Amino acid sequence: MEGVAALGLWGSLESADKAATLAINGIHGPASDWFWQTMSLKEIWFPLYIAVAIFLFIRLGWKRGLVVLLACILTIVACDQFANFTKDFFARLRPCNDEYMVLSGLHMLEAPNEYYKYGFYSAHAANAMGFAVSSSMGLRLDPRLRYRGYVWPVVVWGFLVGLSRIFVGKHFLGDVIVGLALGALFAWLFISLARLVIRRFGIN
Repeated sequence: MEGVAALGLWGSLESADKAATLAINGIHGPASDWFWQTMSLKEIWFPLYIAVAIFLFIRLGWKRGLVVLLACILTIVACDQFANFTKDFFARLRPCNDEYMVLSGLHMLEAPNEYYKYGFYSAHAANAMGFAVSSSMGLRLDPRLRYRGYVWPVVVWGFLVGLSRIFVGKHFLGDVIVGLALGALFAWLFISLARLVIRRFGIN
């Protein structure tokens, strides 16, 4: 009976996730479509990553900056590789590969890809939020400033990147929420490790 109840609960959650995804995805127009497609492009954000990396070195010095940068890189690698594992393990179809979602009117801005047909969880969301949180926490190692002018915009950016994956039709809302949460978790883990290394070896 417990197993049946658990399956029933999971089915209810999945149905709610699909309904919420369709509701969010259904809000679209030419201008918003362009915005979400742009937010979803990985390559367009490379200059941001480079600019933040340079800023870390300027504000923290090359030694601390290097440790924090390595923590940011490890965060993204962990988010990305763990997503590859969970996608194969859970084998949950992306909305654009889900017949029910397509027949229900899913608005797709990116074509389905049979090679990348599974989508739990969103690596886009995890990578973006992981970078946002790790770089924000890393800058807090500079005692001179609190960097609120950087923290809030970059966290909002990470959230929007995750949200864009729903609008382009590649992820369910649940995929994105889990991705954002895991990105923040991996960021906390690796920056905590970076702080430990900096304290342990007296890096200035």
